[in-house]
Amino acid sequence: MGKNKKNKKLNSLSDLGGMVFSTNENYSYDDEEERFDQPIDPNKTKLIIRYETAHRGGKKVTIVSRFPGTEEELKKLGKELKQHCGSGGSIVDDEILVQGDHRAKVQKYLRDKGFKTNDIAK
Repeated sequence: MGKNKKNKKLNSLSDLGGMVFSTNENYSYDDEEERFDQPIDPNKTKLIIRYETAHRGGKKVTIVSRFPGTEEELKKLGKELKQHCGSGGSIVDDEILVQGDHRAKVQKYLRDKGFKTNDIAK
């Protein structure tokens, strides 16, 4: 199920991936790997962009979450976003972190690539 994924803290049942238990003997749980066999359709993907300073020692970060692709695709998109913004950043818990307040740049870049995003507030 995981490709070198770190154990992340589970905050709710939805963090388990949807299926917790089934009493149906004929139920076949589709593994996470099978969901990523098809290419990502940006038009059907809504990414969430948010801005945080909490728990970061006053440092500002722009966070992109809910990317449904593989870890490699997430790293590629993260690299593209960091280069576009001219900033550093990282990938943590399946989220892209870009150092600084780059909400508008990130939103424009993602929308130009065809992704849907939430409206950002300044």
